Amino acid sequence: MTIEKLKALQIEPHLKRRCGRSFRLIILGVVGMFGIAAFVAHPWGHESQRIMRAGPVTAAASLEMPDAGTGTNKLAAAKDSAGGTDSAALTVSGYIINAARIQISPRFLGVVEWIGVKKGDPVHKGEVLARLDDREYKAKLLQAEGVLASARVAVEKAELAYKRAHALAASHVATQESEDDARLGLENARASRQQAQGSRDEAQTYLDWCTIRSPIDGVVVEKLVNPDELVMPQSFGGAGGPSTALLAIANPHDLQVEIDVNESDLSKIAMNQKCLVSPEAYPDRVYKGHVAEIAPQANRAKGTLQVKVQIEEPDRYLTPELSAKVEFLRIAGDSLAGLRASS
Repeated sequence: MTIEKLKALQIEPHLKRRCGRSFRLIILGVVGMFGIAAFVAHPWGHESQRIMRAGPVTAAASLEMPDAGTGTNKLAAAKDSAGGTDSAALTVSGYIINAARIQISPRFLGVVEWIGVKKGDPVHKGEVLARLDDREYKAKLLQAEGVLASARVAVEKAELAYKRAHALAASHVATQESEDDARLGLENARASRQQAQGSRDEAQTYLDWCTIRSPIDGVVVEKLVNPDELVMPQSFGGAGGPSTALLAIANPHDLQVEIDVNESDLSKIAMNQKCLVSPEAYPDRVYKGHVAEIAPQANRAKGTLQVKVQIEEPDRYLTPELSAKVEFLRIAGDSLAGLRASS
């Protein structure tokens, strides 16, 4: 191979410099792309401040979280305001119930003449809800009043007889025995009048019971009868017998969550322990609550104990029989011991 051919195979110096410059440009481009990606992904100060400002929870029981990004911060703030830590000692699901549900039943067998409410209507204590057919009891009241009037006349007659017998005995015209008979007759007439008065009051009471009134302020949660239906205090037959209740009423502002706690978790719960309640239908809402009741007896078959958590400030989003999640907030050991001692 000649020297000329070898020189032809060599790379010119200026071409070598061009290749090195291109390689350095490629390296700089890759480094620049990584820098831009890091700049975009880094959470800068004003964004973190915006997220933290979305967290505080007021004393109101319910919280609204407009986006998933602030949900964790709001839940943590709710736990802090409830006096707990950033973690729950126990989380259990249960059902929302009315703390007190009253079924209004008649005191005797009767026919519904009128019912003035429907399901969902608000009612007030003492408000007339329904009336039973009262014709029979009006007639009994008239009869009892007639007997009472007759007894009062008998008392007046006995008083006059006793006065005459007493005057005759005092003047030695009549014997002492006649005066005693008149006195006993007066006492018997007075006893009969008292009995008639009791019968009249009983008839009036049954007549008053024909008017059904609300015992509490609340909402009609169930309407069980209609006009012209037969109702009675309790049923002795099957399902096809007379109705035993007219209405069911509950207070919508007195709600609890009923849950079954496994016996292995009972050491984490105490009376008045603070909780957070979140309905499954509205997972972005959180309500403050506390343990209001721990059942005195466990369920042997399930190995559970029933616990009721009082919701402190319920609103229109909470409906009985909806499922809800309860978080029992973790508290210090000394505080937990104090709660158990006070309960």
